[in-house]
Amino acid sequence: MQAAAFSQKMKSQQPWYKHRWPWLLMLGPAVVVVAGVYTTYLAFSQPDALVVDDYYKQGKAINQDLSRDRAAASMELEAMLRYDPANGKLAGSIASHKQPLAGTLHVTLVHSTQPLKDLKLLVQADQQGRFAVSLPMLDIARWRVQIEGEQRDWRLSGEWMWPQQQQIDLQADLTIH
Repeated sequence: MQAAAFSQKMKSQQPWYKHRWPWLLMLGPAVVVVAGVYTTYLAFSQPDALVVDDYYKQGKAINQDLSRDRAAASMELEAMLRYDPANGKLAGSIASHKQPLAGTLHVTLVHSTQPLKDLKLLVQADQQGRFAVSLPMLDIARWRVQIEGEQRDWRLSGEWMWPQQQQIDLQADLTIH
């Protein structure tokens, strides 16, 4: 009689996969596996662009770069850049010893995290030291700005948080030794 009651009780119970608790307990590890696969995909499909393979050479080259900063300081260079998103224009001016500087300039805008968005521009400053160039829409980012002479014998550089800063004023650092 007892065996018959046990057999009847076993028939009335549902199999394990029809209960919600095993599925709820397996949900956590399943989510972790899916998140791990997605994280691995992101890690391999978008390599980190901030690491440079020749960091040692770049570190040694900083002493050479300081000579260009010293040259800019001796010329008392000052520059101003302003981006107008409505017209898609980057306009600016440059002066040496408080006098306008005319000539060809290399203007470089380096995106803080995405090297594909870096911009290298060749601009011509007129007799009043003013220049303008058309640009695509700038990303909201921290930009590293560098202005160099035609022979790249001097440079001005600085950080520009666009659009928080509508313009950037660059001055040669007179304290470089």
